[in-house]
Amino acid sequence: MQHPFDTAIALEPAGQDRFFGRTSPAYANMVGPFGGTTTAVLLNAALRHPQRQGDPIALTVNFASPVADGDFEIEAVPVRTNRSTQHWSLQLRQGAAVAASATAVFALRRETWSAREAVMPPDMPAAAALARAPFQALPTWAQRYDMRFTEEDALLQFDGQEHAHSYSRMWVRDEPPRPLDFAALAALCDCFLPRIFYRRHRPAPVGTVSLTSYFHADASLLAAQGEHHLLGVARAQTFRNGYFDQSAEVWGQDGQLLATTHQMVYFRE
Repeated sequence: MQHPFDTAIALEPAGQDRFFGRTSPAYANMVGPFGGTTTAVLLNAALRHPQRQGDPIALTVNFASPVADGDFEIEAVPVRTNRSTQHWSLQLRQGAAVAASATAVFALRRETWSAREAVMPPDMPAAAALARAPFQALPTWAQRYDMRFTEEDALLQFDGQEHAHSYSRMWVRDEPPRPLDFAALAALCDCFLPRIFYRRHRPAPVGTVSLTSYFHADASLLAAQGEHHLLGVARAQTFRNGYFDQSAEVWGQDGQLLATTHQMVYFRE
């Protein structure tokens, strides 16, 4: 049986540089589909393109409007291919309107000197020691992920008591479990709850405007993660005049930094 995520990002070739897809109710959000699946399906168009070269290292998705439930078309154009990098322009259309646009960079990695300066949080309990968060009251997409928080990191209730920061950590994996690949990692980069919920402890209408993810792993490193939980760390930098940003890190079980991501989010009071 096909995993629900693979159903959500499935594409059919529709001519040169074009693919057809359809939204999945398994990843429904408050309005339209979960932004992570929109991000993943745009990346999947480049991954499936016959001219694809290398693995993705960067992806920026701009959400021009909510994606309506139903059919869509993606245009994936390799705008330039160099010796080591390949640059992509991607658009998701419904009818004549563009719902989301994206750029992606793929690369052929080679062995070089490497070093990491970021540090994985050292004091997070193992995923097996924590209970899965009960997200039945949230939109359907949240039930497609196994998220595990400490009591300190969990958003326990909307009590209206403003907090001093929006930093949180969680273990997360697809539900049901699924081997990690680039499309799944792209979606995971958007699975962090909006930081304004953590800061203000009350609901607010929100929507991601732009999301950029950087992939620090190659395909073999992702494959080595298997179906294990990944550690996600998220925080905001500032909230101002209807918009806030939030950045996140996604760490593998083996302490490898797999991805970093940054997004700008609209909110209304």
